[in-house]
Amino acid sequence: NLEVMIRTGFSVSVALGAIAEQAKSGKFKKIILDLKDEIEKGVSLSKALRKYPKVFPRIFINMIEAGEVSGKLDQILKRLTIQMKKDHAIKGKVKGAMIYPIIITVAMFGIGIFSMIFVIPKITAIYEEVGVDLPIMTQILISTSKFMVNNTLIFFVGLTVIVVGFQRIVSHPKGKRIFHKILLKTPIAGSIIKKVNLSRFTRVLSSLLKTDIPIVQSFNIISETLGNVLYAEFVKNAANQLEKGVSLKKILKQDPNLFPAVVTQMISVGEDSGTLDTITEEVAIFYEEDVDQTMSNLTVIIEPVLMLVLGVAVGGIAAAIILPMYNLSSAI
Repeated sequence: NLEVMIRTGFSVSVALGAIAEQAKSGKFKKIILDLKDEIEKGVSLSKALRKYPKVFPRIFINMIEAGEVSGKLDQILKRLTIQMKKDHAIKGKVKGAMIYPIIITVAMFGIGIFSMIFVIPKITAIYEEVGVDLPIMTQILISTSKFMVNNTLIFFVGLTVIVVGFQRIVSHPKGKRIFHKILLKTPIAGSIIKKVNLSRFTRVLSSLLKTDIPIVQSFNIISETLGNVLYAEFVKNAANQLEKGVSLKKILKQDPNLFPAVVTQMISVGEDSGTLDTITEEVAIFYEEDVDQTMSNLTVIIEPVLMLVLGVAVGGIAAAIILPMYNLSSAI
């Protein structure tokens, strides 16, 4: 909205006033009106935005600052719009693809716990009364069910402790780094994470370079936009090396696991030919389309796997319950 209004001749102050009127969030409306007041006092838009770092990310502020300096704010806002749309589209694809398996997994565990506490004890009680020899599968099932029935509170408290403990570990820098490293090595998830981070890296780099922001500063900004800690650390370190005069091609070759050879080669061509902004945009488009295709096929891949796991679990429980019936019929 801001880009359209500025391109059609509105001042930034008037444009922000119009946007504030359309804002559905009261908190966001208050922020926009504060920005409007700051600009009317003579403060630049980028400086006013720095008051709200949790609302406006660093890439947003730096690109707008570059637009103000160059006098091409409307063009910069257009690039930001494209950037945000691409980010939103990728996040939407990933979230959309993960909703189905998460719902199935949670439902599977929920039904399993309910069955172990309320259903299994009633079914297996007859076996204990008769006193027949039970297969090992049935003994394990009964023992697990008894433990969960007799220690329901302990079980749920323990489960809560595990979940909260995991969240605490992952939120800690060292734990987060280890967890992200494991994720990168996971068969399906690792490939998706790499593609998402590579598309984000190349898309943001292209956008920043087109706004004439120095490459060292661009890399420092990019390091804050990447979701995976290993990628963020690498890019942050790359900024330090670039400042010392090391070529981008040489830096990216240091970790072929994070940056595949094809990416390094294309960026090398862009660096040598002076078309790095264009080349990185092409790479970004390639990976964005690849992520889009992968996410579209992910549900098709995961569904049979989940059904297989669910079938094995249900079949195992059914076998543990049915097998003792043969011994029971012999005893009768």
